[in-house]
Amino acid sequence: MRRVASCLAAVATAASLAACGSLGRLSADPPATPETSSPSKAPTGSRAGEYLVFYAAGRQNDAVVTIKRAGGETTGGDTRLGYVMARGDGDAFVHALGSDQAIVGVSPDRRIGFAASRPVAGTFPDESSFTRANPSGEPLAPRQWDMKMIGADRANTKIPGSRKVLVGVIDTGIDGKHPDIAPNFNRELSRNFVTDKPKDENGDSLDGACEVSTCKDPVDQDDDGHGTHVASTIASPLNHIGIAGVAPGVQLVNIRAGQDSGFFFLKPSLDALAYAADIGVDVVNMSYYVDPWLFNCADNKSDSEKERLEQRAIITGMQRAVDYARGKGVTLVSALGNGSTDLGKPAVDKDSPGYPRGSERIRKIDNSCLNVPAETKGVISITAVGPSGRKAIYSDYGVEQADLAAPGGDVLDGKGGSPTRSILAAAPEAVLRASGKIDRSGKPKTADVVRDCTGGSCSYYQYLDGTSMAAPHATGVAAILISRFGEPGTGGVTLAPATVEKLLYQTAKRKACPSPRAYAYEVYGEVDTHTCEGGASKNGFYGRGIVDAWQAATVKP
Repeated sequence: MRRVASCLAAVATAASLAACGSLGRLSADPPATPETSSPSKAPTGSRAGEYLVFYAAGRQNDAVVTIKRAGGETTGGDTRLGYVMARGDGDAFVHALGSDQAIVGVSPDRRIGFAASRPVAGTFPDESSFTRANPSGEPLAPRQWDMKMIGADRANTKIPGSRKVLVGVIDTGIDGKHPDIAPNFNRELSRNFVTDKPKDENGDSLDGACEVSTCKDPVDQDDDGHGTHVASTIASPLNHIGIAGVAPGVQLVNIRAGQDSGFFFLKPSLDALAYAADIGVDVVNMSYYVDPWLFNCADNKSDSEKERLEQRAIITGMQRAVDYARGKGVTLVSALGNGSTDLGKPAVDKDSPGYPRGSERIRKIDNSCLNVPAETKGVISITAVGPSGRKAIYSDYGVEQADLAAPGGDVLDGKGGSPTRSILAAAPEAVLRASGKIDRSGKPKTADVVRDCTGGSCSYYQYLDGTSMAAPHATGVAAILISRFGEPGTGGVTLAPATVEKLLYQTAKRKACPSPRAYAYEVYGEVDTHTCEGGASKNGFYGRGIVDAWQAATVKP
């Protein structure tokens, strides 16, 4: 899960900011590719493979006939989302399918997505430089500028959220044993839709050694840390440990679709959305985007027919999954991305296809090309702001694409660089140990990790930046609204996604474009200019405004 949520905020230059890549990457180091780490080892077109074959409405039987005529075989499928799983031999098989009007898209069943957030580098003040919270509050609350910005610190004393509200986190997993997550973690409903792959097909390391004999991690495990950070921001409880989330009274459901290495495969992502819909989840957080195409173009003349079919499959499959979930009452929230890009005016894509590694090329694109799921219809997309309320330098934007804004962190938002302008949330101890961030005694070795041992037992937290960190703030506010206005339904309560969206917009704090609209970010002597379009009620930097938990907790019906 390395792509959609954040870029390392401690950027040295404007050029290095751009080098973070469109939509940014989840972690500081480039992710390992799940199937190959070298272009010379890329699978050949003659190699048999598994494919998701999306068929036109009412054309399932025709699609099956075409698959068999092309020499392939069906191995499964999902009628809810309109696709058949098929096995066939390489490019010839794909081309044969693409020539039939019954088939609208064909995608390999492999990694096609990953999320986004990065650890923040820098020197942090020690604990003594912070004023401790009131003994009745959360010990690390003084570090949570983000919760103060949106009024969550006040809102959670009034409307902490209902236990009947289920929040799904589609991510790398959730550390359900973390002391600041466990009270709100629903282990019974949580599911893991991925199986760890120690190595890819070329023998290169992917997820690393399996932690269990089946290579299918328990539902309360997160070997990456990204999903735990997201979940903590949404709903860390009021328990006098560490921090509090936006909606500390709701339940968290781990709906894992990301590998240990941080990558997403298409089928687990679709399965996760369908599962969330079927069990009555109320709101889902998606801090990732679908890869290998940074921009998915249905009919780009510079792409081969096979590539077009894959991009159509991504667009079609995710749209169907979103439609299915919304039809079952699921509100969907997504990170917008970290490429410092106006998504309404894309002109060049230098990062696609991101798989296999080394396949990237420069291609001209236009606004018909979509970032998925951020630009999928029915998804609420979130830009990131720093402590001053300005759009974060890394955050993507666009008057069509930006629905709302929320705190995501920005170390450069102010004089000099300060890591404490990032977002602090829970981190799995095992991940921190494995990455060398804490020593054998449990003491943090790096500046981005905070330990809280209030009450005798210790829990760990990490500073991260990104639109991945912004999205869960909006998801938490949605959970507050559903807690207040939801009615009895599957899973506990339900509230129509259109109603949740309307209330999110109604309660957001309006924020106009900066003046001048061409805002110049100064990055260590260099300038990066982003232009904001639209008015105070809807613009490309902040959408309909910055989410407001206090207003959500107090707005009249």
